[in-house]
Amino acid sequence: MVDAWHLPVAPFVRLRQQRLWITLWLRGEALPGQVILRHEWDNEECAVPMIRQKKAGPGGVSVWRGAIDVHHGQPPRRYSFKLLWLDRQRWFTPQGMADFPPARLAQFAIDTPDDGPDWVADQVFYQIFPDRFARGSEPQPRDIWHHAAVGHDIIRREWHEPLSGEAGGSTFYGGDLNGITERLPWLRALGVSAIYLNPVFTAPSVHKYDTEDYRHVDPSLGGDDALLRLRKHTRHLGMRLILDGVFNHSGDTHPWFDRFSAHDNGACHHPGSPWRHWYSFSDEGEALGWLGYAHLPKLNYRDPALVEEIYQSPDSIVRHWLKAPWSMDGWRLDVVHMLGEDGSAGNNLYHVGQITAAAKAENPDAYVVGEHFGDARQWLQCRAEDAAMNYRGFTFPLWGFLAHSDISYQPQDIDAATCIAWMEDYRAGLTHQQQLRMFNQLNSHDTARFKSLLGHDVARLPLAVVWLFTWPGVPCIYYGDEVGLTGDNDPWCRKPFPWDPQQQDKTLLALYRQLGALRRQSRALRRGGCQVLYAKGDVVVFMRVLGDDKVLVALNRGAAQHCPLPDSPLLAGSQWQREYGDADAQDDGIHLPAISATLWCLRDEGAGPR
Repeated sequence: MVDAWHLPVAPFVRLRQQRLWITLWLRGEALPGQVILRHEWDNEECAVPMIRQKKAGPGGVSVWRGAIDVHHGQPPRRYSFKLLWLDRQRWFTPQGMADFPPARLAQFAIDTPDDGPDWVADQVFYQIFPDRFARGSEPQPRDIWHHAAVGHDIIRREWHEPLSGEAGGSTFYGGDLNGITERLPWLRALGVSAIYLNPVFTAPSVHKYDTEDYRHVDPSLGGDDALLRLRKHTRHLGMRLILDGVFNHSGDTHPWFDRFSAHDNGACHHPGSPWRHWYSFSDEGEALGWLGYAHLPKLNYRDPALVEEIYQSPDSIVRHWLKAPWSMDGWRLDVVHMLGEDGSAGNNLYHVGQITAAAKAENPDAYVVGEHFGDARQWLQCRAEDAAMNYRGFTFPLWGFLAHSDISYQPQDIDAATCIAWMEDYRAGLTHQQQLRMFNQLNSHDTARFKSLLGHDVARLPLAVVWLFTWPGVPCIYYGDEVGLTGDNDPWCRKPFPWDPQQQDKTLLALYRQLGALRRQSRALRRGGCQVLYAKGDVVVFMRVLGDDKVLVALNRGAAQHCPLPDSPLLAGSQWQREYGDADAQDDGIHLPAISATLWCLRDEGAGPR
């Protein structure tokens, strides 16, 4: 039997003089006589013999090295290892050893050069639903208007009043952008360095996914001046800010559509409207709404004028908000997989890619992240987006393992092996840099709060928080999670933030702050590779590795137990320090308390983790 180790980071990968040096560690009783580095050059398979080094590596491993010339070829450098004996061969990939060659998109992959937004991997994001986060010291005027799409007047509640299930889209609490600006010190203390805002553009609903004007901020949130003020303060603090782009559909009150005839010549009632072909209509003249919602008419990207307005022209909506004085850092694209032509997702990949290209033309460092509840790898592998909300590769497997629930809130009880196989299979389809930019969340404005999903298993919540901050990808905190805010699915997951300290879970808040600080200190957590050491039953143990910077994470959802660890050279010969938790690491493995998370960091050379 032969064991192998490789991660697409140092010390296994180094770029020198336009050659990518790839290192593989092997250990076993019958080592292969030859190792071949299989990679691609412009989609063509190439084979590079690897040379065994004279000097052994840590733990006595044999060290094999080969190089890929990166003068030519596409940036995704995909590669795997072919191990040859006299009478057989095996292949080593991100998912371990196999007896046959891997699929093209199931190999190790690193972008060289990487043209994505490099800053993203170093962030801790914070998602804010603006009406429910904080009121500014000068509240916005409490105007009353009729929310025609749902037939309700706007309901204004006091901050302390409980949320009800009635008129969810029409219930306002008065949170605004000035309130966010005034709470930036809170976010900085939490370790937040980037903010994702749910829609802020003019719209009749509280959620604002029914856009009425893409070029102005809603007056209920403080208008354009309030966004400029927030942007000025975030830039002063070195914080990033991305907006929510709802480009699959508009609201039916938008002047382009104008269902309620508040303007002249809207597409809804006028076949000769200049915006008629910006939407799709049935043979009976009914506009096609997103998922059948009539108040959210789908935009039709077959029309060149709409394409110009949304993303193509120099002053398109996509580019407008990335220009000065706004200078936003990117877009989160709402239901972007459904955007397209003729009331469908026709030519979707093309248009999504062009939206991203337009954003990059304005700001090469712009971060474009798509909302996908399903498999997003198709969009990522063809570079249509920088990243995706990582529901499929992180949130859902974590839900199944810790909360026994799927996205439909139906039972899904999976063990550690299944959970990790799910996560690793998804991760294997992405380059290392894409993995680091994936948008990881425990929950969002579109799901129940994870704390509520846990029910009687709420003691497992710290495990999820540790996992969020230590798994590959950029962590995003949904507002209020850090103080234990609860809530089932919409609208209950959108409660006002409990600013009264007596209503906050201070122990949980301290954990978030500790992990935010730790992530800021550790390059391994921000940019390292990931090696799963153990995944069985109730226990998951993994490492993040970047050169000599290492972090070891042990999670146990069940009873106290002993967890054996493999004899890994990644663990050998290093001094570790426990940063969080109560597990005890010894020579024969880790002794795990019941329902626990423990985290160790490498400090200097010496003994194993303790």
